[in-house]
Amino acid sequence: MPIYNAPLKKIDSAETRRYAGMRNTADFDDQMIEDICQDALLLLDVKGIWQIYDYDCEKNLVLSEPNFEVKGESIIKHLTGCDKVACVAVTVGERIEHEVTDEFKKGGYVMSMLLDAAATTAVEHAADELEKVIAQDAAKQGLKKIWRYSPGYGDWSLTEQKNFFQITDAKQIGMRLSPMMMLMPRKSITAIIGLKSEGSADKKHNCETCGKEDCLARS
Repeated sequence: MPIYNAPLKKIDSAETRRYAGMRNTADFDDQMIEDICQDALLLLDVKGIWQIYDYDCEKNLVLSEPNFEVKGESIIKHLTGCDKVACVAVTVGERIEHEVTDEFKKGGYVMSMLLDAAATTAVEHAADELEKVIAQDAAKQGLKKIWRYSPGYGDWSLTEQKNFFQITDAKQIGMRLSPMMMLMPRKSITAIIGLKSEGSADKKHNCETCGKEDCLARS
């Protein structure tokens, strides 16, 4: 499977503010957020892995080895019309989460919260960058991508993470799965990206398809 390890050059401070739940906090020191984003860059170990598989729309099967059945009305609808799927895993490593924990233990609660938000911003951006690589690869095959969808979104049960984790081969980049189906390191993402022929209608990201109404990224 291809490995992605391009370092991030910047962490968006506005996105970090949003993930920290401070989007409407006007009087907070912007420079502090900028400085924390710069510090966070030094703590990242960005890695990703992906594999493109054929997808059987009729049976909702990812034709991996072993086959992986997609279950859930929202994810099945999301992948309607797809010929292939890219199964991906991305992480920014453990070092930054150790720093978040250490800051919290020292009583640096604001620093800890902002650093955690910067790490979230970083892993989302890393996943976006990997999507661009996949889109370029897919375009060579006459395919275009639709936005990524992760276990736990909508009614795609988090319990499906175990088998999906296996077909992404996420262990190759140091990721692990807890008994509660949570990814480790914490700032990691697994997702499926639908790929369909260039002539198909575009599918835009829609937060209404996801039941996570408390998501800080929800538009």
